[in-house]
Amino acid sequence: MSVPPANVTNTSNSYNFAPNLGELVLYIYGLCGLRRTELTQQHFEDARIAAGLLLGRWSSDGVNLWQVQLGYIPLIQGCATYQLPYNIVVILDAYFTIGSGSTEIDRIMLPIGRSEYAAYSNKQWQGAPTVYWMDRLLQPTVTLYPVPNGQQSAFKYYYLRQTQDANLAGGQNVEIPQYFLDSFTLGVAYRVALIWAVERAGALKTMADEAWAIAARQNVETNNLYVTPVVSGYYR
Repeated sequence: MSVPPANVTNTSNSYNFAPNLGELVLYIYGLCGLRRTELTQQHFEDARIAAGLLLGRWSSDGVNLWQVQLGYIPLIQGCATYQLPYNIVVILDAYFTIGSGSTEIDRIMLPIGRSEYAAYSNKQWQGAPTVYWMDRLLQPTVTLYPVPNGQQSAFKYYYLRQTQDANLAGGQNVEIPQYFLDSFTLGVAYRVALIWAVERAGALKTMADEAWAIAARQNVETNNLYVTPVVSGYYR
C-alpha cells in the first residue's frame, strides 16, 4: 500500500476548481475586452447560446470519453426494433447477452447501414443477432438482425450521448472535465467575439484551436491496438 507524500509546500492540497457557467462568462467577456459593468442580459444570452452550440459541436467532433455510457435494452422474442435514448449521438460498441447473473455470456455484434439492412430478404427471420442498424432519427431506434429468438436476454451497448445543457441559472457547472475548461472558455470567447469584439476574434480562434488540440490529445483511451489480418480465405 503506497502512502502519498506529505504536503510539505504551501499549496491548497485541494482539487475543487470548478467555476460555474456564470463565472466563466464573466471571464470570457474579459477576454473580449468588455468590463463587467458593461454586460447586459443580451451579453449573457449570447454566451449561453454560444456555449450550447460549442458543446453540440464537441459531441459531433469525436468521442468525448466522459460522455460514453452503457445502455441496456431487454430483448423480446420476435421484436427486431427498439427505441434508443433521445440524447444518443452514436452507438460505439454493442453485444447481446445470453443468460443472467453469473451465467451471462456476451456476444459481440457489428453495425450495418440502412442499405445493407434493406437488402436482407427475410427481415423476420429469428436467430442469434449478429448485426444491428441504428436509425438516426430525432427519436432514434436500433434494429437487430436476425430477430431475437428468445434465447437472448438483453442488448447492451456503449454509446456517446449529448453533453448536458449549459445553464446560467442556479450557478450550474458545465458538464466537462477540468482539463477541457480552457478549451471551452476560449471556444465560447471566440464565438461571442464574433458579435461583440470582432477585432479579437482571430486571435481567440487561434487560441481556441490550440487549446482544443491539447485537451483532445488527453481525451483518449490508453489501450493497445492490435490489427490481425485474416488470410485463411485467400488463395493464389
